[in-house]
Amino acid sequence: MTFDAPFVLALAPLIGGAVWFAAAWARRVRVRRAGLWSQETVRQALAAGRLGPTAVAVSAFLGVVALAGPRWGEERIAAETRGLSLVIAVDISRSMLAEDAGPSRLRRALREARRLVQDLDGDRLGLIAFAGSSYIMSPLSIDGPALLLYLDALDPDIASQGGTGLTPALRQGAELLQASSELADRVIVVFTDGEAHDSVASVTAQAQRLHAEGIRLILVAEGGRNPARIPVRDEHGSLLGYQKDENGSVIETSRRDDVLGAAADAAHGTLVAADLPDQAGAVRDLVASYRRARATETRTEQSRPRAWVPLLLAVALLVTQAATRRTAALVGLACWCFVPETAWAQQVPARQASPRYPRSTAEKAWDRHDLRRAHAAYVAELATDRKEDAAWYNAGTAALADSDAETAQANLAHAAASLDPDLRFRALFNLGLLALRRAEDDTANRDAHLADAERAYREALLLRPNHFAAKWNLELAVRQRGGKSSQSKTPSGTGSGGGGGGSSTPSGSAAAGLSTNQAEQLLRSISQEELKTRRDRTGLLKRPPEPGVKDW
Repeated sequence: MTFDAPFVLALAPLIGGAVWFAAAWARRVRVRRAGLWSQETVRQALAAGRLGPTAVAVSAFLGVVALAGPRWGEERIAAETRGLSLVIAVDISRSMLAEDAGPSRLRRALREARRLVQDLDGDRLGLIAFAGSSYIMSPLSIDGPALLLYLDALDPDIASQGGTGLTPALRQGAELLQASSELADRVIVVFTDGEAHDSVASVTAQAQRLHAEGIRLILVAEGGRNPARIPVRDEHGSLLGYQKDENGSVIETSRRDDVLGAAADAAHGTLVAADLPDQAGAVRDLVASYRRARATETRTEQSRPRAWVPLLLAVALLVTQAATRRTAALVGLACWCFVPETAWAQQVPARQASPRYPRSTAEKAWDRHDLRRAHAAYVAELATDRKEDAAWYNAGTAALADSDAETAQANLAHAAASLDPDLRFRALFNLGLLALRRAEDDTANRDAHLADAERAYREALLLRPNHFAAKWNLELAVRQRGGKSSQSKTPSGTGSGGGGGGSSTPSGSAAAGLSTNQAEQLLRSISQEELKTRRDRTGLLKRPPEPGVKDW
């Protein structure tokens, strides 16, 4: 048996003893007051509650033990999914630090890879990082949160060899997929700028082998066609200069469409354009039609949390103590069980009106259904808080309610690229609703608006497959586009994205979830330790670039 907080466990006897002395003192006071009436009341007071202090003290002891987080035993967990096998390969060479794609090629690739991992929940995913050599960061697994931790740790400094070797990455991805089931399609998704130091012939030869083995290749291009310099920054992000070659000249890098196109053609694969705003969505749409197979993964979880056991014993002991005494404790328990439901409801507005969480001007206007003022207030908030995806969602939703289609389209499209699945779903829902309304008003471009609505609701249903309102609106868009129903129906939803009002708090739940989930904390510590170890070894094992060979 282990405990998450042994220090709290050490306090359990002290707290239990303090509670016993407090309860015993309260009992002596009760007996002394009973003596003011008669000897008979004294005898009754002495007979009643004789075990009360002990019961309360033991309950307090068990409650503190529960707070200490006891763990014991193990449990085998079997996860069964229907998915495909997909390997994500990310180019971490220094050319990916070029900032011709904001914030940089690498940061954009990691952002799209994170969204892809979230959208492909249930599929077996693996991760490869490559520069001059390739490294398996994670084997095929359905543990998406662990893969996200490894994505956060990717950086050019973890590579022991500079340059870009596309051929070894494709070869290692194929080897990683060999262990997967052939009943499902096998896919390699490569995020790279294509500036490889290996020859085009070797890249195309490996791509042809992927096609021969039945592995699908999807190349995601990053960067621009115009040459860009590679910034060199310190650990605080300050610019120190630009990457130079062995002759002291500043290096300029650009996207190699010839290499990417040749590899995609040789593998009969797909090239996702660099200027596409939603690369992860394009990859997700491609793999949506691929063949999937049933897969079962079993893992053993050691030291299961058992805090509920002492807590349940403490509650049972207190309930038994209260039920066996004809005192005010039993009356209080009965009053608590039968308290009217309206009494709890009346407390909710008081908490909402608390000065600790005041309603903003925009929220107050929204509550009063003053749409024009709410719209203006949310746009004003967006001007000062443009980094928060929720601010874009709020401004877009208010614009949608105020019939400002252009502003709603721009703001909701920005919010739909959020990494928060809930906020992203609500933004997509409202984008579909906006397209349905525009289809009613703009009959000349009716089919185009209906196609936009259908696309938005299909993406939303990938995040929440069982959402009734999204299904209803998707069916409405499909029928109207097909000409089966030309009558105007009221779309389900009122601009809230299935989430309530137009207001949404900024998304910080992901970080908060990681801080409370102990399993993910462990994975994060492991990944950070592995990253530190790899970086320490890089200083010893990193080989100097050969003359004439690219080191970026």
